[in-house]
Amino acid sequence: MKIGFIGLGNMGGRMTACLVRAGREVVGFDVRDGLAQSVGATPAASPAGVMDGADVVLLSLPDSTVVESVVLGESGILARARKGQVVVDLSTAEPSSTERLEELFRAQGVAYLDAGISGGAAAADQGRLTLMVGGSAEALETVRPVLDDFSAKVFHIGSSGAGHATKLLNNFLNAVALAATAEVMVAARKAGLDLETVLEVFNASSGVNFATLNRFPKIIHGDYLKGGLTNTLMMKDVTLYADYVSRLGVASLNVAGPLASFGLARQLGYADEISNTVVDAIGDISGGVRLSDPEGTQ
Repeated sequence: MKIGFIGLGNMGGRMTACLVRAGREVVGFDVRDGLAQSVGATPAASPAGVMDGADVVLLSLPDSTVVESVVLGESGILARARKGQVVVDLSTAEPSSTERLEELFRAQGVAYLDAGISGGAAAADQGRLTLMVGGSAEALETVRPVLDDFSAKVFHIGSSGAGHATKLLNNFLNAVALAATAEVMVAARKAGLDLETVLEVFNASSGVNFATLNRFPKIIHGDYLKGGLTNTLMMKDVTLYADYVSRLGVASLNVAGPLASFGLARQLGYADEISNTVVDAIGDISGGVRLSDPEGTQ
């Protein structure tokens, strides 16, 4: 099975490397020169060029605007798609856009799956991502061996758009937990509490969440786990969530907190830093607090 991969950045590059390590032949494209070779893929001259000869084409792109450009634009992949191919969109995208693209691909005999991913850079490096997939169950089974090369769990959520919808819901919970935990940990530092003990308490209590379990045990020692979602991308995901639930008619009462937190981080110069640095942004306006500084400030 020949694989094409479009978008070889932070996550796409890691997933491609997993495929190459598994012995897959991958043709890749990214707008930045050299990324395909750096992860072991054969470079293509354009997104459309990735489609030629590929049985499965994977997309890992920033948002629906970019996805639509790659699919529908000049040298777009839809024009080069052929019957029997499967396209898997691993991006964080708007479900309504996903559904429209799925209809266009289906009209050409191509299966289009939306596969939200979770787990971050570390899980991508280890090939242990979680995937939430919308679209044809039959097409999913066809490509499951490929997805298994970089995933530990693959869930079929439902029809087209369901995977991307679930990803938005998950990312919002992730954003709330990270922003709230960052604020609490800054408060714990300023209160003079032992941060390792505080985290042990949280993780044995009702405040436990992904950030307390997996992020802050590293952050309090100065390891921000670089390579994951940036503050700008986290802000984008929260905004996508707000737009999505608004169309559903659901009140988004808890959006303000993460929007304020990651917006603050962007304004204070952390826009392109991993979203875990939101704790430093909160620390900046709370007296210059740094969790890894024994004195509490820099």
